[in-house]
Amino acid sequence: MDLNTSANKCFVCGPGNPEGLNIRFALDGEVCKAEWTSSAKYMGYDDVIHGGILFCLLDDVMANLLFLQGEVCLTAKADIRYRKAMDIGETVLLESRLKTRKGRLAVIEGKLLSKQDRSVIAEATGTFMIRSS
Repeated sequence: MDLNTSANKCFVCGPGNPEGLNIRFALDGEVCKAEWTSSAKYMGYDDVIHGGILFCLLDDVMANLLFLQGEVCLTAKADIRYRKAMDIGETVLLESRLKTRKGRLAVIEGKLLSKQDRSVIAEATGTFMIRSS
């Protein structure tokens, strides 16, 4: 599957969305990875990135683990744990791994790590429904 089409309007990874984050995900073995540098455009308050943006990043890195393997999935449920604030201008590493899979349901874990020291900024566990072809 190709994310790099102008028809892709996804807020997080769509090249066809000029207002989006334009993140490029890639598989590294069994791990989906990406990198993103924040800006004041996505500020919540007190010069930190809005928590909703952090969740968007985690949701997409988890979903792209399957998408880059040719499967389209939808988020059924997600739990997020914020560990610390993400500063304006900070670069993060995004990673996701498959935890379990049964039938059309996959449980995936995602992490947002500070590129500087690899400390965890936020982490999530999501259950994804895999769409049938």
